[in-house]
This record gives sequence, structure tokens and C-alpha cells, in this order.
Amino acid sequence: MTLPDVDELLETAGFDEESGVLTRRQAEVLALRERDIPQADIAEELGTSRANVSSVESSARENIEKARETVAFAEALTAPVQLTVEAGTDLYDVPNRVYSACDEAGVKVTRTAPELMKLVGDAAGDAVHGREVRRDITVSVTSDGTVRVRE
Repeated sequence: MTLPDVDELLETAGFDEESGVLTRRQAEVLALRERDIPQADIAEELGTSRANVSSVESSARENIEKARETVAFAEALTAPVQLTVEAGTDLYDVPNRVYSACDEAGVKVTRTAPELMKLVGDAAGDAVHGREVRRDITVSVTSDGTVRVRE
């Protein structure tokens, strides 16, 4: 199998090892995996084992998740709207709570109630089951209307 040119993929995507959270090897593996290249083929191209490629990919995805969490935390620090949705709350009540908090802060939310429920339900993971919020979650809304959900 002929693999795409990894250097070209990284350059096109704007990869910068100096300012990012991924090593070059992690970026290479992710660039190829995102194009559905099997780990075994990547291992052969890179002169390593499939297990090593799997480990590198796993570490890269963990680093990305940590970076996302850091960005969400930083945004939450400055978000004009932050509200805690307590365990036991019905997910259907969340949009009105968000809209009320945003009205008080003068922040416009561009999401409909169903969109907010889906976003909160998806982002909260297993903290929400069906319509029930099972663990406290924090919903923040930035001044530009971006909604973030954190446990």
C-alpha cells in the first residue's frame, strides 16, 4: 500500500510541533489514521510494530482530549454565564435555565432548545442518562454564545 506523503499532510494541516501538544510521531500517526490507513500499514511504513502505532495513537488522542479540556476550562473562567445543573434535574429544564441566565447576563444564545438538550446530553457523557442529569454539570456560555459543558 502506498501511503500519502505524511510531511505534506502535516504541512497542509498546519502542524507545528513547537506550539502544539502532539509530538511529530503522534501527528504522523493521527494524520494517517484519520485517512483510514490501517495501523499495520502505518507500522510498516514507519518501521515499527502495530502495537507501537496503537500506543502512539492512543497517547495522541489522550493529549488532544486534555487540550480540549484545558481550552474548555480557560473559556469557562471568563464566560459571563456559568450555571450548575444539579443531579436530578430533568434535561428538558436545562434550556430554560440557560436562556434565563443568558438573558440576565445579556448574552445571546443561538441554539434552539432541542439543540441545547442534545449538546448538553452529548457533552456530559454518562453524567446524563435519558432525561436525567445524574451528576452535577456546569454549563457555561461565552460572550459570543458558545456553549460549553463540563462535569
